[in-house]
Amino acid sequence: MEKYLVAGLGKSGIAAAGLLKDMEKEVVLYDGKADFDKDAFFTENEKLSGMEICIGDVPSDVLKTVDVAVLSPGIPIDSPIANTLKDAGIKITGEIELAYSFGHGDVMAITGTNGKTTTTSLLGELMAREYPDVRVVGNIGIPYTGMVEGTTDESIMVAEISSFQLETAESFHPVVSAILNITPDHLDRHHGMEGYIAAKESIAKNQTMDDTCVLNYEDEELRRFGESLKCNVVWFSSARPILDGYYYEDGMIYGPGETEIIPVSELNILGAHNYENVMAAVAMAEAYGAGRESVIEGLRAFKAVAHRIEFICERRGISFYNDSKGTNPDAAIKAVLAMKGPTWLIGGGYDKGSTYDEWIESFGDKVKKLVLIGATAEKIADCAKAHGFTDYCFADSLKEAMDICFEGAAPGDAVLLSPACASWDMYKNYEIRGDEFREHALSYPQ
Repeated sequence: MEKYLVAGLGKSGIAAAGLLKDMEKEVVLYDGKADFDKDAFFTENEKLSGMEICIGDVPSDVLKTVDVAVLSPGIPIDSPIANTLKDAGIKITGEIELAYSFGHGDVMAITGTNGKTTTTSLLGELMAREYPDVRVVGNIGIPYTGMVEGTTDESIMVAEISSFQLETAESFHPVVSAILNITPDHLDRHHGMEGYIAAKESIAKNQTMDDTCVLNYEDEELRRFGESLKCNVVWFSSARPILDGYYYEDGMIYGPGETEIIPVSELNILGAHNYENVMAAVAMAEAYGAGRESVIEGLRAFKAVAHRIEFICERRGISFYNDSKGTNPDAAIKAVLAMKGPTWLIGGGYDKGSTYDEWIESFGDKVKKLVLIGATAEKIADCAKAHGFTDYCFADSLKEAMDICFEGAAPGDAVLLSPACASWDMYKNYEIRGDEFREHALSYPQ
């Protein structure tokens, strides 16, 4: 019987270990943090109690007994621990590949730099209106391995898949996939844009003529990529009519054959980028076989997901929007463009090697003040100054940044958290950052 090592004991690692236990596999756990609290971990995860656990390093005698290592998405495939495992002759896989190998039913998978969570959530809602067993999983915050139990041939996994997860995918085969867009992100992890693009595009590597890949026609890289695919390609565009695909024009979203689907005035989400997310989700649902009537009902019912241009509240006439998931400049540009009036913008965070020129240029007359926090604050300030934007200041915490905005904003203004950076310098994840923004916003007097 194969012995598995699960590396990284965050949410996805815990779920992977749980699935392997359900499959009656022998498992050893590993986490690289020297101060990892084993007792607390097993108290919180009783299902895994009794498993062998290695902290800091994997002993050589353990390496000799392991056949397969399941890397959590946060562990690069060229990291020291990954190289140690490979040097020991251990097969490297990931949580997505593991879940796919043990699961049943069809997979519909979404990747891209921005819009994944909204599109995945929306597609899940559209599909659930017609199909009885739809499970929304993946990078959206619900580990795929945690949802495999009980799947049948009738199950449908709607999966948000990150570039990190795709690095270790081998046999993973969605019947419908989508790449929403590709702009610079995670360049530190993928050693440049070429590696990042390759990871994203690998979502379709196992698709055949019976499958469908939905692509953004306005992305030059994806237009080139679409020409190389052997599967059926469906295009969507926010800039021009696509007669055999999906497009937005004059306030209406159209489907193949110029059929009207829905006026955007009937949607509950803001911004042109969200119209693209809608088109991608509809294209995927209809490619699978969902009916137009139920699709339209789902579109009308769908609300914005948490942390993605999420309206929190209004206090003294000032609106608060949480876009903590705007973790790169391109996503943050979309949030700025979605704002309807004068905006106080909170930005900054962990440095992923991004550049901020286009983000600053998108401010126009809309951004009244930029309040900077985190590790990239000085870098962004220098970029802003170079582009002639000097109305910025610094804050030592998110709470201080919000106080600056609330005290300076006028009725009719918006306070927007859209950092253009990851959260890891100050927070464990973007959800915690967004939750803190929500908590502080709701605490202000009405």
